[in-house]
Amino acid sequence: MRDCLRLFVLSIALCCAGAASAQSASAPTREHFAPKDWEGSYHDLHYSPVVKIGDRVIVSGIPALEGADDEAKARWLFQQLQAHLRAAGASLDDVVELQSFHVAGDHEEFRRRLAPVLKVHREFFKDHYPAWTAVATPGLYSKDASFELRAEAIIGSGRAARAEIAVPKGP
Repeated sequence: MRDCLRLFVLSIALCCAGAASAQSASAPTREHFAPKDWEGSYHDLHYSPVVKIGDRVIVSGIPALEGADDEAKARWLFQQLQAHLRAAGASLDDVVELQSFHVAGDHEEFRRRLAPVLKVHREFFKDHYPAWTAVATPGLYSKDASFELRAEAIIGSGRAARAEIAVPKGP
């Protein structure tokens, strides 16, 4: 009887170990990245500039800091986005969602601040545009930034992107 009980307990233990092993093997990996010159974000501010979970890449908000005007700052920001994505093995073609935050006191100022970003966005996203939410806010963590951009990408999704969206008819 004792041998049967030991065999039963051993069987249960092996099944549990096998299930745990299978579960951990199927769990997605999570990797943290910081492009060159962004390492301080991780070590000093304690956030990850880029997190990769399986094929999903999440890019934290990148403040528009460098450039003489908002258009130049937007161009620098999108170049930084490319570097952030590259760190995790993704590209702009793989971006599925953008969220931008623009410092503005009212709707008129928001639209004015968004205009140069829209112009530069068209340079970097030629087709198969990501979803995008733009939000006005009274301030950002980076005091000198007039806007900030975060993104999500799915690695490889840009290779087979399709859009069957009718072109609107003119007035």
